[in-house]
Amino acid sequence: MPIKSFRGLLADGEQETVHLATNNGSTGYKINKIAGVPNNPGIATAEHVFKIYKVEQTAVTAEVDFSDQTLIAVMYFTNRDDTLLSAINTVVFDNEIFNQDIYVTHNEISAVGIGTGANWYLELEQIKLDLNQNTVATLKDIRNIESQ
Repeated sequence: MPIKSFRGLLADGEQETVHLATNNGSTGYKINKIAGVPNNPGIATAEHVFKIYKVEQTAVTAEVDFSDQTLIAVMYFTNRDDTLLSAINTVVFDNEIFNQDIYVTHNEISAVGIGTGANWYLELEQIKLDLNQNTVATLKDIRNIESQ
């Protein structure tokens, strides 16, 4: 199936909508890849947490809770000015298929207190949904919105 890619730059505490919703909901998506790069690599020491949700978030935090059924991916990485101890951790819940908009959040913990932001890159695999899959994905999204 085709791969769609999205990218952006987010400052600390920002959220961006990835527009995926269609009129009939017959196209589903599954996360294939997520990656990130600091806005100023190697310049300042900072930790970055990107999270991808099925519903819009009212607050952007660095807290990660895998029991949250609206969370579909997490990426954490460090940017070090000495580049000796950088790390990247990525978790994608690969069984999640969605057919509505998703939301990318970014939280930055900076050693100097000045956020520089970070870039994100996302690849989504398009999946053709039959009527039953479409109904299930849409109902799950509606239930997630109502539980917020």
